[in-house]
This record gives sequence, C-alpha cells and structure tokens, in this order.
Amino acid sequence: MFDSLSGKFSQVIRTLQGKGKISEKNIQDAVQEIQNALLDADVNLRVVRRFINRTREDALGDKVLKSVDPGQQFTKIVYDRMVSLLGGEGEEKLALKGPDTTTVILMMGLQGSGKTTTSAKLAWRLQKEGRRPLMAACDLIRPAAITQLEVLGSQYGIPVYSEPDAKDPVKVALSALKAAKKDQRDVLIVDTSGRMHLDEEMMREIQDISRAISPDERLFVSDAMTGQNAVNIAREFEEKVGITGVVLTKFDSDTRGGVALSLKEIVGRPIKFIGTGEKAENLDVFYADRMASRILGMGDVVSLVEKAQEAFDAEKAEKLQKKIRKNEFDLNDYLEQIDNMTRMGGIEKILDMLPGAKGAISEDAIDKKEMLREKAIIQSMTLTERENIYIIGSARKKRIARGSGTSVGEVGHLLKKFEKMRLGMKKLAKNKKYQNALMQQMGVN
Repeated sequence: MFDSLSGKFSQVIRTLQGKGKISEKNIQDAVQEIQNALLDADVNLRVVRRFINRTREDALGDKVLKSVDPGQQFTKIVYDRMVSLLGGEGEEKLALKGPDTTTVILMMGLQGSGKTTTSAKLAWRLQKEGRRPLMAACDLIRPAAITQLEVLGSQYGIPVYSEPDAKDPVKVALSALKAAKKDQRDVLIVDTSGRMHLDEEMMREIQDISRAISPDERLFVSDAMTGQNAVNIAREFEEKVGITGVVLTKFDSDTRGGVALSLKEIVGRPIKFIGTGEKAENLDVFYADRMASRILGMGDVVSLVEKAQEAFDAEKAEKLQKKIRKNEFDLNDYLEQIDNMTRMGGIEKILDMLPGAKGAISEDAIDKKEMLREKAIIQSMTLTERENIYIIGSARKKRIARGSGTSVGEVGHLLKKFEKMRLGMKKLAKNKKYQNALMQQMGVN
C-alpha cells in the first residue's frame, strides 16, 4: 500500500532537507510534486485541492522560511496535514463497553467486500485482547454465508449464533443479542447481508437491524481495490444508516492508496482497521500517525516493535542473545529467524517500517527467491550439520544441493554468508555503545 506515493513523497522530502536554505520557489515546486503524487495515487480531486491549499498556506508562512531547519519544518507540516487527512490521533479506537455489558458491532458492506471474513478476524483479535465475542450470522441472502461464518468460528475458536431456516434477519440479530447477554459474552459481532450493488431493500434491512439492536459500532467494510467507488459507497451508507468507522480489506494489494487518503475527508469517518492478508492475524489497527510516517518515508518503528513482540518469544530471544555472544548462533537459529520475519509480514513490510529504508532500498535489491532458496538448503541438512557447518565437506554439499534442488555453489555461498554474518553479530553483541545508539533510534530506553 502507498508504494508509489511513498517513493515520491520521500524524494520530495529528501530534496528539501538537503538544502541549507529554502525559497518560496522551492516550496512551490515541492507542493506541486506532492499534488502530482496525490493525483497519481487516485486521491479524490477535492481532497487533493484542500490538502495542497492548506499545506501551501502553512509552508509559505514565516514558520518555514525563517526556521533554523526549514527542511524539517516543512516535513512536519506535511506530516501533520497527512495525519489529519488519514483520520487524526485516537480515532482508530473501538467504542468498547466494560466486561459486564455487551458491546454490539454491526458489520455492513457490499457483497464480496470481505465482510464475513473481517467479522471473524475482528472477533479473533478481540478474543486475543481478553474479550469473549459471539458472532451472529444475519446474512440470510447469500447461501454459503452462514456456513462460512461457522467454519471461521470453528477455526478461530469463537462461537456463532445462527438460525439456518430463519427468514427475518432482525429477529436473528435480536435473538443473538439475547444469547450473548445470557452467556455473558461482552462483544456481539453481527454479520449482515450484502448485495452486488446498492439498493433500497438492503439499506432498509440494515437500518431495521441497526434500530433493533442499537449497535455501539457500525463498521463499513470495503475492498480497497475498488478505489474511489468505495468512497462513494461509504458516503451512501453514512447517509442512510450512519457509520462509525471503516475497515479496508485487501489493503496490501492496493499500491496507490487513494481510497484511504480520501475517506475521512469525504465521508467524515475514520478508517479503524485494514486487512493485510488471509490469516486471522492479518487485521491491523489503522493508526493515522504511523501511516503518515510511513508514507513520508520516516518509517514506523512502533508498529515494527509491536510486530516483533508478537513474532518473537521473549525467553527465546534472551537465549538467542546469549548464543550470539558466545558465537553459538547456528543454522537452526537462522532458520527460525527467517520464519519470524515471515510472521512479521516479510522483508518488504519490515523495510517499509524502518526509518529511511523506503526509497533508499529498491525492491529489486530484495531477493525473495534467495530467502526461499536458503530455507530449502537448511531444511535439507541434518540437525548436526545445522549445528556445526564446519563438518560440511564436498560430499555433504552435493547431497544437500540435491535435496534442496540447488547447486553446490549455492550451498557454499550460504555457508560463507552465514559465517560472515555470525562474526558480525558477535561483534555487535559486544558493542554496547552501538546497541544503545540503535535502541535510542528505536525509541527504547
């Protein structure tokens, strides 16, 4: 998401920060570049005009031109405007009640938007946070909707309330709410029916359900790939039903990001979650400030640390640190780190969150096939070979190459690379000054 936009913004920022002084022309040129980047990203024209006018007005004041560091001051202005455009601070939070009452979340959107899958992902996320969710299957139009929700509920360990032969979704929703309260479920997530396009019957059905159960959250689910059409449909739902927030699915597939940058300004409601994959854990909270930072190429260290904490076991990390200090880091450990990196979203997502990495490291420089190749080579080794690479002679290299579908040269390249990396890690583990500087950069005291 935002790949092209982020690259262009990063270039503009780097150009201005490289200048000792900034003139009005420099700012005008930079603003023009930003405008072109936003239009290329399919941002709503009215939104682009407002953003550019506000940014130009702020940037051309004495605040920037007379600043000690005008480049950084301009970056701050663009960043603040971008945060405001994406939603503002704190608007991503759900209106969850206390554990003694039932919070009702109504899910709505067009057919094919990922509404049912998102309902299950959200339930799984809330369950991880200590909540006791119940899902209600109120989509009585799509034949497989109830079955799909029940299958997902079974996979994620979340109960589903359903009435397969029911005809009235309002009655099902009310019965589900009654069941949630009886079973002391503190969250009820109601999955409603969608259509291939907007129609009055669908709107009336959702309006009736909303009036009956008085939801605390009314989340509009939309496919990010539909672009500005998603903004128009969201506005329609806001006018007819009223929405409290948006969930954008397939967020990882939309490289332009125009819909995300247009929604808040046009609809007046924030994006609360983004779908970044098929798995249960691929539903992320949408933090406007963190996303703005990533768009401007400033990284997102907070999200990176959070993802690392989820992927890495604290006890294992401590043991790994000791092994590195003693130069005992082996290929088993290396294989585990490759898997951890995959759980964090892959090398591209990690680079996306590292300050200065976006734009500085091209995607062509990232050899994803090499990582898969290395994994295959290590998995073709015996445990003894992984623990002690020095026993791997020519005969073993041939066997490993055959088993992994690679060449002897590629096996040798991995072994040399690993040995060099291990020595570098040992030096780093002993360099406290460098470690402290790195932790400071990451905002960790």
